[in-house]
Amino acid sequence: MNDKTLLSKAAKFGNCSYLYPTNFLNLKVYMISVLIPTYNYNSFPLAKNIHAQLESTNMPFELLIYDDGSSSPPDENNQIQLLNRATYCVLDKNLGRTAIRNKLAQDASFNWLLFLDTDVMPKKDNFLDQYINATKDTAYDVIFGGVAYQEIAPAKEMSLRWEYGKTREAKAVSERNKHPHFIISQNLLIKKEVFLAANTATDNRYGLDNHFSNELKRQGRYVLHIDNPVIHYGLENNKIFIKKALKAVETTVLFEKKGLMDNNLRPIQKAYLKLKKYRLQTVFSTVIGCFSSRFEKNFNSGKPNLFWFDLYRLKHYIDLKRTHNA
Repeated sequence: MNDKTLLSKAAKFGNCSYLYPTNFLNLKVYMISVLIPTYNYNSFPLAKNIHAQLESTNMPFELLIYDDGSSSPPDENNQIQLLNRATYCVLDKNLGRTAIRNKLAQDASFNWLLFLDTDVMPKKDNFLDQYINATKDTAYDVIFGGVAYQEIAPAKEMSLRWEYGKTREAKAVSERNKHPHFIISQNLLIKKEVFLAANTATDNRYGLDNHFSNELKRQGRYVLHIDNPVIHYGLENNKIFIKKALKAVETTVLFEKKGLMDNNLRPIQKAYLKLKKYRLQTVFSTVIGCFSSRFEKNFNSGKPNLFWFDLYRLKHYIDLKRTHNA
């Protein structure tokens, strides 16, 4: 029987209506809401891949894809509506990456939420099965599968984002377990109540994954790391990535000052505390400032130096701490 004949309740949000079978909510089986925010991006290939995997599990599910007020929503995304138990909703205004995730979570029908960025694709054919098997250990609140990048280097205009992703984000489970609460939300399975409790900063800012990770740690949530990555395809060009990285540093400084983040969570914070201990912040900032133009030239080359990128961001962090008296 087609799902459409079982539909008995409607939930309205944005300018869309989503129907789901109420009898699903009474089943004591694994149920999942897959949530994908998108913006000016063709999300249908990812939706089709995930939907096929969901249907093969023979379990209750929903697939919600919200367009965050795109200036030009791709026509291909309209095909998402043809998939059973899938909804594509175009919001009237842009909420920002964190706020739209909050809206998706609030609108979700089921307890387990799988967040995926729109510019990723599962690396494995049994992607959903691996997550489902992981939930059998009910002690965990969060399950992070990891992130991967293509092996072939992109054009040099995107080399910094690719090099950073491969080196700093695409980590093995053994490495991730050294700092278990640090996650990347582009591939994350999490209990609904845990997400809503931890995703308290909904400003339209960069670097909020750091705040979210800090909240998981503060709340004592149990995080399981597994080898179940998505490949991140949507690489920004070097200039945009540098701008975002510096904006993320600004978010960290602001949230520290407001008491919303610990001051020793990330490597950049720990490096600052070491410099501060010996009163070397000003000296460091002055010296690194002399090399800034050379660093920026390197970041836009085919072989960006990530150590230099760390120094560049640390200088920005130190300058902001002084400016904001933080």
